[in-house]
Amino acid sequence: MIFIILGLLIGAIVGVIDTVFGRVLLWIGDFRNLHLNELLPFLGIVGIGIVVGYQKFAGKAARGMTQVFMVSQESEENIPLRLIPFVTVATWLTHLFGGSAGREGVAVQIGATMAHRFQAWIPEKSKKKSGQILLVTGVAAGFGGLFGTPIAATFFGLELFAQGQLELEAALPALVAAFTASQVSAQLGLEKFEHNVDVAVAMTPKNLIFLMIAGILFGLVGNLFIYLQKKTKALAGESIKNPYLRVFVVGVALSFIIFLLHHGRYAGLGTNLISESLGGKPMYTYDWLLKLLLTVVTLSVGFQGGEVTPLFAIGSSFGWLLSSFIPLPGQLLMGAGYMAVFGSATNTLLAPIFIGGEVFGYQNIPYFVIVMLFAYFINRRASIYGLQRVVK
Repeated sequence: MIFIILGLLIGAIVGVIDTVFGRVLLWIGDFRNLHLNELLPFLGIVGIGIVVGYQKFAGKAARGMTQVFMVSQESEENIPLRLIPFVTVATWLTHLFGGSAGREGVAVQIGATMAHRFQAWIPEKSKKKSGQILLVTGVAAGFGGLFGTPIAATFFGLELFAQGQLELEAALPALVAAFTASQVSAQLGLEKFEHNVDVAVAMTPKNLIFLMIAGILFGLVGNLFIYLQKKTKALAGESIKNPYLRVFVVGVALSFIIFLLHHGRYAGLGTNLISESLGGKPMYTYDWLLKLLLTVVTLSVGFQGGEVTPLFAIGSSFGWLLSSFIPLPGQLLMGAGYMAVFGSATNTLLAPIFIGGEVFGYQNIPYFVIVMLFAYFINRRASIYGLQRVVK
């Protein structure tokens, strides 16, 4: 019972923080788009400020999601509360000055950090697994509060820490926290993205093969993101060993590239690509690849933000491209790409299927299951979360 009560409390608190973070971030995106020419040139300088702040003052909070995983695996005991203001402000700055990044990683860190604070409230007899239950609950609250998808958020929390194993003891408090955070953020004005996809695709052998092919290709795109993220971090660290010089040089280069590539089209979250692809507007065949590359570079040198919303954008843009070659409804392929590239990159199976249902309509679940099974199979147990535990 104590975990249900804490789920309500964590969900309410995280829902409020998610709303502040999310609404300010949306305002920042609009402001940046209006003043891109004035803001982009300062991306490199702002990057130095972010790295200095993290290295001088953040302490263990500088590890971000790594610290959350380390606490989950009991190699660390505490998630510093200062993690929340550091990652929040750094993400706002990254977006304000034109970096290509997401927001989910921030919300998940907010949720996990806040939930971790409540471990002192647990009775001694229940403390053995309380830490992990609270982390899962916090992750679900953070995800649900930001995206308004409580079912997907619950499964994301259950799947995140260990591939191939659900943290079922945390299922009920995670569900309560996710729904509470989602409702709180909705009541406070943080809008949920929804786009109904209502298509009828007969489950013929031919269409099943097309869905399988799409799943494999989406899985490969997710794997490409993971591979390039790992290699880019290593290459940047080896090429420019001074972290301040590294973020400055890459930040300056990014500002030029983002300006030249359709005047900031690939800055920020990538929600413009999602809206344009699903809205039937003209797209470029390379949108998915440029968003992927610029997000990887932005997050590999010291700028802050999540990966999930860019992964949604990459997936929907790649789905748009596939609709020219695979004879399935374009809306279905874009919706499938939205959820499957995210699932492949995060090494999760159930969360992406349910986010597809919550965003595009549950009538598409049979198609999403087929696509996601093959994207997950092709994943090879890789993940953007390097400390995700693999259960054999």
